[in-house]
Amino acid sequence: MILYPKAHFNNVKEISIEFLEKNNIKALILDVDNTLIDYDRNMPDGTVEWVEQLKNNGIKFYIVSNTNKKDKVEQVSQKLKIKYNYFAKKPLKTGLLKAQKELQEKPENVADQIFTDVLGGNRCKMFTILIEPIAEKDIWLTKVKRPIEIFIKKKYFKKINKGGDMD
Repeated sequence: MILYPKAHFNNVKEISIEFLEKNNIKALILDVDNTLIDYDRNMPDGTVEWVEQLKNNGIKFYIVSNTNKKDKVEQVSQKLKIKYNYFAKKPLKTGLLKAQKELQEKPENVADQIFTDVLGGNRCKMFTILIEPIAEKDIWLTKVKRPIEIFIKKKYFKKINKGGDMD
């Protein structure tokens, strides 16, 4: 199903080089809000080191965010030394395809994560990873879509627990 990810992790730091190599992933597209930083713009400990470790193993990164707050995305981008695209309007393909082009990778070698990203990433034929929010506090728009996300996640987990195929 187009709304289901190929994989699921509690946070981005659980994505290991072994997992990426096993799935032939050469690049990660990350989001900012509640993935790399919380509502108050705090980045979880170890995030910079996680990015550096994966970069040292040849993994490329790109930030694609729906926020229109350039300063917020730019701050995270500079801290992690990752290129970015903000106000991307996901799940539309434009921002994701721009990132893929700049990463110079085939869609199947690029992994994208979180809810709207899963829909957009699947539409772009990317490997999608669902990441749990790092905090409960969220922007109002995300709070509106969270019940839909929870419903879809329940169906997803029910399917994978039965050994269903995610393709």
